[in-house]
Amino acid sequence: MTSLEQLDELYREIILDHYKKPRNRAVPPAANVKVEGTNPLCGDDVTLELRVDGGFIRDIGLQGKGCSISLSSGSMMTEAVKGKTTAEAAALLEAFKELMRGHEPASELGDLETLAGVRKFPVRVKCALLAWTTLEQGLKGHKPAG
Repeated sequence: MTSLEQLDELYREIILDHYKKPRNRAVPPAANVKVEGTNPLCGDDVTLELRVDGGFIRDIGLQGKGCSISLSSGSMMTEAVKGKTTAEAAALLEAFKELMRGHEPASELGDLETLAGVRKFPVRVKCALLAWTTLEQGLKGHKPAG
């Protein structure tokens, strides 16, 4: 097996791990943001709930149904933004969008970079972006206290 094939296998394993054992599925106690997202092309549906406090995403939960790409990306997204400021989450969101557009992201994305192969299948890019665009809606709709 070539090193490229080994890397592809590792990427598949990370994506499947997040699909089979999604992270942050529970509804956060005291969630103050709730937003739903749908990909009508393939029928994926997600509900994202956040507890945003003091400009930080203190807790996050993502529930839904969909394909392995959609749910894996959502699971990875919850891990990436939990505990971050809303500004840091927005920057990660933009970097992930850049990755999906085929551009070099402005910041390090860690395991999220395993989803770069989705770009080869343009119809699946919306699957990878569903949780992220749902997060974007939630952050735009959240009004900080004060």
